[in-house]
Amino acid sequence: MGQPMAVKSGSENRPEILISGPLRPLFDSGFPDSFLVHRVATETDLGRLSPELRSRIRGLAVTHYTVNAGATALSLLPNLEIVASFGVGYDNIDTEFARAHDIVVTNTPDVLTEEVADVALALLVATLREFIAADHFVRSGQWSNGTYPLSAGSLRDRKVGLVGMGRIGQAVARRLDAARVPVVYHARHEVEGLGYRHYPDLIGMAHAVDTMIVIVPGGAATHHLINPEVLAALGSRGVLINVARGSVVDETALVEALRAKTICAAGLDVFAAEPVVPEALRAMENVVLLPHIGSASVVTRTAMDQLVIDNLKAWFAGNPPLTPVPETPVRTR
Repeated sequence: MGQPMAVKSGSENRPEILISGPLRPLFDSGFPDSFLVHRVATETDLGRLSPELRSRIRGLAVTHYTVNAGATALSLLPNLEIVASFGVGYDNIDTEFARAHDIVVTNTPDVLTEEVADVALALLVATLREFIAADHFVRSGQWSNGTYPLSAGSLRDRKVGLVGMGRIGQAVARRLDAARVPVVYHARHEVEGLGYRHYPDLIGMAHAVDTMIVIVPGGAATHHLINPEVLAALGSRGVLINVARGSVVDETALVEALRAKTICAAGLDVFAAEPVVPEALRAMENVVLLPHIGSASVVTRTAMDQLVIDNLKAWFAGNPPLTPVPETPVRTR
């Protein structure tokens, strides 16, 4: 589209904000009249805007983790001050470029922590206890012919290794504590004040546990962190749960490990090329598949939307943003 859709009528004195990506419901009414809001659906649309309009954009709201805000996109907005991103992960945003050009980046942590942790634990239990297969057993009428076979998996004889121990990892650990499941973790650095054993070496932790829950950021630093060696170390009883990013797991290696019974099962909420899920995974009965719904409840997504808006409101009111990411500095206001 040659020009953006203006959501509110303009004034030269108003900060102009660009919404990039799917228009989220709260954004229709969430910005005050002191802003002029434009919208583009894709990075291609951004490039079609006039240079004069792009020069007026001071704030960017990125509404989905698949929306690219790399150096090419950000360089099109020469007077950009802040990128407010929807989601806790922000590997779709070039924070190095932002830092170099004095652009603050924010995300939406905390408000989704408990929701994603709920899904991680539910996905683990559903995978171990075969809930999806059991549901199909009832719906297909097979129960009339006999009882469902005992599940091979259970939380009761498991030791869980968390890959990542940030906000969400700690929330998952609390839930496992309540379920009386032993927990250890791998992270680049030991987290002070936690009572869980820290493994600086991921392979070492994989040998020590039979279950892994992956909850680390995406990006180059974690690309294919879960590789064939890690899966082999996890072992034939191994269960892998991924609620992080699809890029963190070598998907081809995972398929081969499941086929060869190098590991036992997997529960996945994220995939390498969403929404495309490999046919091999879709055909496996020992894999539980979710359509990236870790934070996807009305209450949590509304809170995330509001935090995007509140970061922009704070910034243009002359205050620091509420949740800046550590890679970008916050200028003195």
